[in-house]
Amino acid sequence: MSRNVSTSVVVLMAAALICAVPNAMADDTGSPPANPAPANPPAAAKPSGETTAPPSITVISPADAHGVLGRDVRSTGGQNMGRIVEVIVDRAGVVRAAVIDFGGFLGVGSRKIVVDWNALHFGGVKGKSDSISLELTQDQVRAAPEYKEGASVVVLGASGTLQPLNIGP
Repeated sequence: MSRNVSTSVVVLMAAALICAVPNAMADDTGSPPANPAPANPPAAAKPSGETTAPPSITVISPADAHGVLGRDVRSTGGQNMGRIVEVIVDRAGVVRAAVIDFGGFLGVGSRKIVVDWNALHFGGVKGKSDSISLELTQDQVRAAPEYKEGASVVVLGASGTLQPLNIGP
């Protein structure tokens, strides 16, 4: 009888092994498990103030917009006034003025001055070689104090008067 019990145990173990091998082989061959994890797990809960609306998109044609940094600036009479090297914005992000590298030759003897953004006109700008027009003369720009980073900014307005640019604390 012990021989029958031993044989029965061996047969049961063999049957269990035969049933287990196909499942183990299926896992090794890359077939999906019985309960696969979802392909796209649910997103984490968003904070209450966050919206899910997509961002707005605006398309501007090349004829309607051009970069200004490095662009030549000329007076309304056609005199070379320099190049725009910086744009100054206030704390609200509103463009207030442009820094122009004025005078000199090949960067020698030039100085930076600040002009009111409203004194610049972009209407004639159609390509990279076109210049921006400035409603000031060379003499008016020459009289403006030099712009120095970290110091108070004095903006030369379109009427030729000097005024401080108060950005606030």
